[in-house]
Amino acid sequence: MSTWPDDEGGWHMHGGRPSNEHRIEDLLEAVPITVSQLREAVGRFHEDTAGMLRASIATAERAFTELTACDEVIDKAAARGAEAADRLQTLLALEAREEVAAELAALETIAGEVRRSAASLRLLNRILGRDAAVEDDAPTAPVDRLREIDLPEVPSAYGDDTEYDDLLAMADREAEIAPKLEPAHRERIAVVAAHLVGIVRQAAETGFADERFALASLREARTAHALWLRCLEQRRGTLGR
Repeated sequence: MSTWPDDEGGWHMHGGRPSNEHRIEDLLEAVPITVSQLREAVGRFHEDTAGMLRASIATAERAFTELTACDEVIDKAAARGAEAADRLQTLLALEAREEVAAELAALETIAGEVRRSAASLRLLNRILGRDAAVEDDAPTAPVDRLREIDLPEVPSAYGDDTEYDDLLAMADREAEIAPKLEPAHRERIAVVAAHLVGIVRQAAETGFADERFALASLREARTAHALWLRCLEQRRGTLGR
């Protein structure tokens, strides 16, 4: 995603590598400094106006390069996040515990890279006098949450209000619910897995560029992962597998 200034002080972006055909006036406008200010800042130029202009253009070119690099990090993060969501969907279905944990750790790394790039973007825009190009006050979309109480219940012969006249009645109840246990556990695990994948996909769609949304999403992903592991252990406790 390349970036260049428009006539109103904002940035235009499009996919692809940065063009080397920026107009000189565009480059000069990207450095908000007068000739006298530049001469004062770099006194070694003295009366060398051409040297000062070359320095201005070089500074603007470096800024364009850095801005483009930051944009590319965000673009690639979106693609990497979508790929991670696909892998998570497969790994969760396989109940590959270690691999799922590794994918979530990789997402944390991706989000960290984007946070650093976003900070660089803010700094570059301040340096270039284009603070309005970065909107920090936009409302953050809410992140869906899933808690254990929201999951389908597993039938039990030992409910709080259940009373039995004798052991035979209890055994009959256990036999009645036995066929329902595995589907119930499977449904709970599937609900949590789908939620976890959905959270990652939502964050990936933004390229993790909304820092607050990305942090909230990753926090919920960690919570969902812990709930998924807990559901697996509950199934093991009930069914022995």
